[in-house]
Amino acid sequence: MIRPLAFSLTLVAAASLTACDNGKDGTSISINATDTDGNSVALVDGKTGQMSLNVPGFSGKITLPKIKLDADNFDMNGVHLYPGSTISGMNVDARDNGGKEKDSGVVKVNFESPATPDTVRGWFLEKLNGNAKFKVKEGGNGLIGTTDEGKPFKLDLAPDGAGKSKGVIILGS
Repeated sequence: MIRPLAFSLTLVAAASLTACDNGKDGTSISINATDTDGNSVALVDGKTGQMSLNVPGFSGKITLPKIKLDADNFDMNGVHLYPGSTISGMNVDARDNGGKEKDSGVVKVNFESPATPDTVRGWFLEKLNGNAKFKVKEGGNGLIGTTDEGKPFKLDLAPDGAGKSKGVIILGS
């Protein structure tokens, strides 16, 4: 689950780089991957547009147009973020365990939604337990459970002004 998502996020980021810089903050993205060849890190600063890459044999920084990811740029088995949501930050921490066991990792997504926490929670509860085949239930300030692959899933929500909310999705362990 984590490896295809990391690859998808990299493609989304690369494709989005052609967007115009509108002067507003973009989405901050970090991708950390560890495998038998070493540690690789890619960062995009949503405030400045600066991208840095550090992989075995290469390191560099460039400034690109800021990108802003929204609900349609994130997908969990066909379930996007609540309509109208925007992603403020994304962290992908992928780990290759050298073939000893399945690859593991964690994906963390910070987002803002144009609806109350209760509305967003109910929307995700219905969608994730439906076609996405997750097994989630209400817990704490959001949802807890597992993905269709049995990986941990957590959604935390908090109010963010009148009729709005901020959320964090954590996939993996």
